[in-house]
Formats: sequence, structure tokens, C-alpha cells
Amino acid sequence: MPLSPRVQWKLDRFRDSVKSFFGGGQQNARPRLCPSCGTLVGSTATKCHVCGANVRFGIAAAGKSLGRMMPSNSPVTYAVMCVCFLLYGISLLLTLKIGGSVMPEGGGIGALFGIGSIANNVSIALGNSIPLPYVLRFIQPWRFVTAIFLHGSLLHILFNMWVLMDIGPMVEELYGSARYFALFIFTGAVGFVASSMINNFSVGASGSLLGLIGLLIAATTGRRSAGAQMVRTQLIRWVIYILIIGFVFRGLGTDNAAHIGGLAAGFGLGKIVPDRQPTGPDEQRRARAIGWATAVVVLACFGFMVAFFFSPDSPLSR
Repeated sequence: MPLSPRVQWKLDRFRDSVKSFFGGGQQNARPRLCPSCGTLVGSTATKCHVCGANVRFGIAAAGKSLGRMMPSNSPVTYAVMCVCFLLYGISLLLTLKIGGSVMPEGGGIGALFGIGSIANNVSIALGNSIPLPYVLRFIQPWRFVTAIFLHGSLLHILFNMWVLMDIGPMVEELYGSARYFALFIFTGAVGFVASSMINNFSVGASGSLLGLIGLLIAATTGRRSAGAQMVRTQLIRWVIYILIIGFVFRGLGTDNAAHIGGLAAGFGLGKIVPDRQPTGPDEQRRARAIGWATAVVVLACFGFMVAFFFSPDSPLSR
């Protein structure tokens, strides 16, 4: 039976797109833009004549392809939030599976913080931050990264995600998505290193969030405009509130060591990294390389986490 004209048209389009992707069917192709620097290149070109980037494959081309699948504004912020909620959902299901209680008994502020709490064994199995002697003994530095995406209770993740959506898009627009992702992960990891050094068990994105605040404080320091001074004053006041809350409720799992470590790392990087998006082909290429390198590190850390989760050493395997 012959194909309908509509089906035949779709098959022809698919065939032409496949031929074009692999180098054929170029007679009707149109010029393209370099995914790295935006220069107009020929339809048959494989490399940009300005920056030398591969216009078909490579980091820049892959980043552009993935960018079409993400929100146009603040894609990294939304991706981090989705991963945090996904892992919290998995943690909650695992807690229920092993018979843990997600609804604390009693009342007061402790019960409020304990709603939807995650069992300690689940947090350890999924990669929370642990005291440094254990990290060194079992060679598990990947926990400093995976702990960023884990949370201990419903109120914990809701508060952190609220702060992330309030601050994250601003910092991502200021520094660019690639550098923002690297800064977010690095400051959070430094915060957990500080926490681990004083023998804390900890989870949460708050170290990274304080890192973002530290970046903004550094970016506004030394600027005499009324707007910059107002933003800096508000940020410093916010830091003081967070540290006071962390001290008052330290028995409920708040971790000021991670907060201070992330804040210090963010402030230090804010003095080094230009508070603007990358400009020029070379700087854009370096920023993309840093962003992709960070993504590879994060994926590797999650790979180690999965391997540990299914290993005999996992607390859920005993």
C-alpha cells in the first residue's frame, strides 16, 4: 500500500536531516552560526574561521543542543532545583521503605523541622557529608559534592530552594550559566570540607547558597553607588540572620561550619572572578570548558554514590 503524502513528506525530511548531519545533502543548506562565538560560517564549514571551534561537534555545539532542552532563563538554577527535589523524593521513599518515620511525634519547633525527615542510614547511603577521618579512611571525597543535592527534611529543602530561586537567577545572569555552575558546586564543596573537619554529618545546598551570597557581597564591595551599598547591606544582614539561626537551632541539624566555609569561598572567588558574563571567544570557550569539567566531576561523584549505594558497605545493604 503506498504511503500517504504526509507520511512520505515526514520520511523525506528525516532522511534529509540525517544526510545533512553526516555531511550529505549540503546543496540546499544555509549558513550557520558558530555555537561558541556566534560568527556566521559557511554551510559546509566544520570549524569556525574566527575562534576555531567545531561547529558540528564539541563542547560549544553540545552545550547549544542541550540548551534547547532547558529553560532559556537560569537553566542551571532550574536543573539544580530539579535534582534536589528528585533526590529528596528518592530519600523519602527509601526512608519509608526501611520503616522510618517521616512524621515526628510531639510538638514545638523540633516537630516542625522534623516533618518529612530522612533517616540517617538513607542519607549516608546516598552520599551525605561525613567526618573527615571517615572520608580519608574510606576514600570518599565525592560526598562533598553529592551532599549539596541532598536535604534532611521537608522544611529544609523548601527553605533552601526558596533561597536558590531568589538568588540563583541573579547570580547566573551576572556570571553566566557555565561559571555559575562551577561556582555553585565549588563553594558548596568547600563548605562541606569545613563541616567535615569538625566531624559533622551534614547535607543541603545552604553552603552553596552562602557561597552565592559571598560572591554578591564581594561584587558589591568597594562600589559606592547607593544601589550597591543597599544590596551589600541587605546581604550582610541576611548572613547574620542565617548564622544566628544556625547557632540557635544547631541541635536540629543546621550547620554553620558549612555556611561559613561556603561564604568564605564565595567571597574569595568573588574577588577573583569578574562579575560579568564571559566576553570574547577565548573567555567564552574557557567558561564552557570549566562548566563542562564541573559537570563531569558532578556526574563522576554521583557515579561513586550509586556504586556505594549498591555495595555491601552501604548501610542499606546490611
